[in-house]
Amino acid sequence: MPATAIAKEPDGGRYKWIALSNTTMGVLIATIDGSIVIISLPAIFRGIGLDPLAPANIGYLLWMILGYTLVTAVLVVALGRLGDMFGRVRMYNLGFAIFAAASLALSLDPLKGGGGALWLIGFRIVQAVGGSMLTANSAAILTDAFPARQRGMALGINQITALMGMFLGLLVGGVLATIDWRAVFWVSVPVGVLGTFWSYRSLRETGTRRPGRIDWVGNLTFTGGAACLLAAITYGIQPYGGHPTGWTNPWVLGGLGAGLALLATFCVAETRIAEPMFQLRLFKIRAFAAGNLAALLIAIARGGMQFMLIIWLQGIWLPLHGYSFERTPLWAGIFMLPLTVGFLLGGPISGYLSDRYGARLFATSGLLLVAAAFIGLMLLPVDFPYPAFSALLLVSGIGQGMFSAPNTSAIMGSVPPEQRGVASGMRSTFQNSGTALSIGLFFSLMIVGLAGSLPHALQSGLTAQQVPPATAQQVAGLPPVSTLFATFLGKNPIGQLLGPSGVLHSLPAANSQVLTGNRFFPELVSGPFHHGLVTVFSAAAALALIGALASALRGPRAARSGQAGAGQHPDSDRAGSDTKTPAVKGPQR
Repeated sequence: MPATAIAKEPDGGRYKWIALSNTTMGVLIATIDGSIVIISLPAIFRGIGLDPLAPANIGYLLWMILGYTLVTAVLVVALGRLGDMFGRVRMYNLGFAIFAAASLALSLDPLKGGGGALWLIGFRIVQAVGGSMLTANSAAILTDAFPARQRGMALGINQITALMGMFLGLLVGGVLATIDWRAVFWVSVPVGVLGTFWSYRSLRETGTRRPGRIDWVGNLTFTGGAACLLAAITYGIQPYGGHPTGWTNPWVLGGLGAGLALLATFCVAETRIAEPMFQLRLFKIRAFAAGNLAALLIAIARGGMQFMLIIWLQGIWLPLHGYSFERTPLWAGIFMLPLTVGFLLGGPISGYLSDRYGARLFATSGLLLVAAAFIGLMLLPVDFPYPAFSALLLVSGIGQGMFSAPNTSAIMGSVPPEQRGVASGMRSTFQNSGTALSIGLFFSLMIVGLAGSLPHALQSGLTAQQVPPATAQQVAGLPPVSTLFATFLGKNPIGQLLGPSGVLHSLPAANSQVLTGNRFFPELVSGPFHHGLVTVFSAAAALALIGALASALRGPRAARSGQAGAGQHPDSDRAGSDTKTPAVKGPQR
């Protein structure tokens, strides 16, 4: 079907900056809300009167953490394709409106207990739909609005803001949770309302729209397959049948099998449908394929790092340095700020320079820095000196910023203009899926690592403080996931583990004080935890190095493009032509 071009209106170049400002605000609030509940979960569950660590409530906890990420991973491709068909700005504007309405509903949760949790989970999913509309179309809107010589800079600012939002959400959630748990959701309401009115009044369609039919087969098989696969991976970290994880659970295995079968059906169907939602032909473009592979790998590594750093700070380092477990969520976000600073330093600068010198050098070098930072974190002692820790976080942030901005520009510039919406959605899917996959992968690695040594350490440590041997053995036999989640939520794990038995009240006051103090648990688990950290960060470093290899293989320099500005040296991995392209072609040599 012929593409319908929408004429650009001359405005002296002001519109592109309006588009950058609005879309950057959109992806910032969408990504902040993706992580804001992680730190504020204790306050949220106290507010609705629910114990998230009770066996019957662990599902609520998991879906509060992962529901938003799963939805964004599943829907962004379909929403990007709809943006190509019906208008990227139209879909983006609608996303802002949905996001604002869902944020308001979340802040007004009238229920308690399980009903209150279901209300929050349901409207978090609705909020994720709106957020997916924002992230799926923002990069395409910017690619349409900016010329090739400025595209890397614009996408760099936009994408680094998105990455920054993931970690700012931890800090914002910690601060707001100390005020009121509803404030965690209130903060999104005025931003959503302002963004809705601003986007409707200021943004316009400047790209190429390709009317077509909705690919129902592709949408259903992809959505079902991705949902089954990611949900199964999520439940795989729960204990089952005496095992520390749930990978032997028939439901988990069935979900993995069903998800893979549906995704295989999706891949076959997409090659036979005239207007597919997922343009598999785009993977014939080396810059597109290599860039998305690298983005997936670093998203997995980054997601694992985020959760492991939170547990490391909240469960061990901060308590050892005098912070109560209740205060650790807020301070964990503060002590992780060097990572965000690194994003801000590395992203815009590398995006600007990649417009002149190409994406491959900066993206590949950035991933090598990330791998070096993982190795450095792996070599730190559990009770590390903070200057060394913050320096490694800063290096990791700079490296991720150096990678993300040029890589996004290379991906978006490599595809035909009429397919930028679906390309943006595919890129977001790889990133969001990587975050969801990282939780299952790295939590499982950590749990398996703890399962080998934590029970003995717990039993011997508890009996040394006069806990009855039978109780100590029972507590030591509990799945390590309970300890991890208690630490993750800023609760004293020993108090959480011994609370149901009532043994704390029967112990001498000195022993009870030691058990529930700030140092007993961190010192007890520092050895087992460090073993798990080495495993996790080794895997993350390996993923970053493989991503660097994929980035380096994204393609050689192309011939000078007629669209490029004077003195510009476009790469095949960076500069896409703004002319209409009748078919998907690989980079020119």
